Amino acid sequence: MRTPRTTAVALAAVLLAAAAAPAVAQAAPAAPAARGGGAPSACRPANHKAEITAAPASAGHHHYRVTLTAPRGYDSCRLAGSPADVRFSRHGAPSPVTAGHYGDQHTAVTFGPGHPVHFDVQVPDDARQVPADEVSFTLRAPDGAIPGTSFAEGMMEVAPGTLVGPVLPGA
Repeated sequence: MRTPRTTAVALAAVLLAAAAAPAVAQAAPAAPAARGGGAPSACRPANHKAEITAAPASAGHHHYRVTLTAPRGYDSCRLAGSPADVRFSRHGAPSPVTAGHYGDQHTAVTFGPGHPVHFDVQVPDDARQVPADEVSFTLRAPDGAIPGTSFAEGMMEVAPGTLVGPVLPGA
């Protein structure tokens, strides 16, 4: 009689251990190798920083550069074309100015740690300029928009006719 009871206890222990194992595996984060070998993408809005700075003027326009940088620990990714859904605001209040785009919308560039990128905001010299201190935008990959909204801060002025250039390599 001891053998069936011992077998039943051993079987119960095995079943309990098997039932507990998936719960433990689900609670622990997967190691990078288990996720397919990579860290989170630098292209996701939460994984990069963007800053607005003044850039050299051209005939009839002034320019601002929006530079994106990613810290170590993120995977590089590919971007292409001008950001979409560009919106300007000042102290949290939205600006009525919208932006079009210009330039090559198909060439892809690499973005990630050690590979900053930037895009140009071209503003016509116009008396109807309004100040802004933030721009929000959606980055685009070669195959479509990247989900989420990125934000850059810095002082600028925008006006009707503002255009946004494609993402280019470098700071």
